[in-house]
Amino acid sequence: MVYTKPTNYKERPIVIIGAGTLGMRIALMMATRDGEVRIYDPSSEQRNKANDFIQQQLPGLLTKFPGRSKGKVVLFDNLSKAVENAWIIFEAIPEKLELKKDLFGNLDRLAPIDAILASNSSSFPTSLFIDQVSESGKTRVVNAHFYMPPIQNAIEIMSCGFSDQAVIETLMDILPAYGGLVPFKVQKESVGFIFNRVWAAIKRECLDVVAAGISTPEDVDRIFMVNTGIPIGPFREMDQIGLDVILEIEEYYATLNPSLPTGPRELLRKYISQGKLGVKSRCGFYSYTS
Repeated sequence: MVYTKPTNYKERPIVIIGAGTLGMRIALMMATRDGEVRIYDPSSEQRNKANDFIQQQLPGLLTKFPGRSKGKVVLFDNLSKAVENAWIIFEAIPEKLELKKDLFGNLDRLAPIDAILASNSSSFPTSLFIDQVSESGKTRVVNAHFYMPPIQNAIEIMSCGFSDQAVIETLMDILPAYGGLVPFKVQKESVGFIFNRVWAAIKRECLDVVAAGISTPEDVDRIFMVNTGIPIGPFREMDQIGLDVILEIEEYYATLNPSLPTGPRELLRKYISQGKLGVKSRCGFYSYTS
């Protein structure tokens, strides 16, 4: 299928599958323009939490874009209803390969034929979960990897190996209009994209320094901030992401490269076994009492 940008895309809904930390943030960015933003999640609690977050954050974010009206956020518990007439669908479900394979197979069947199917996966290239997608459908599948908007507005666009270049060009052209997103084109398939490959090396070495007893999380963060001028250290950053998520990613990298040191994963497992997942559990490498 040759992709052509729909002329009526502004009148069609944007859909986010998964209302977790990044799903709600993607929805927030998409709601900075007129139009309908749909959030699908099987958990009513998570859907409502996402909606509350967007309604709280959106007014302040819109002050940066005078003259715009906020989008309409609609919550769904039915996938087929959620994707009706969508022009783009962002996947933001947990980093479980089989879940993503099943979802993209379903989206290929349920979504409009011209809808872009974009994964926010932070570790898996989309080429790994399109085996249930039709040959023609693969041309509209891409990675659209967000970080933590609206604080970190970079988004990496990467082909699944079959993506129509017009899909990628459309996203590079349109996405800056949503909350000031800054798209980067990944020139060839890369596990970890651009920034995460650099971040993975920093994160893993920091974990190894602590696992080996050379330093503490607090001191690693302090020296990192002193020497780089960056206001947050790697361990605080990992707490924000979630140590369980960090471990899932590290486990995946280890399957690709068995020679990676085991200390970082052992340290993460130790914290997770104690219920210390980071900010979301109010305790990780640091304690969060409020």
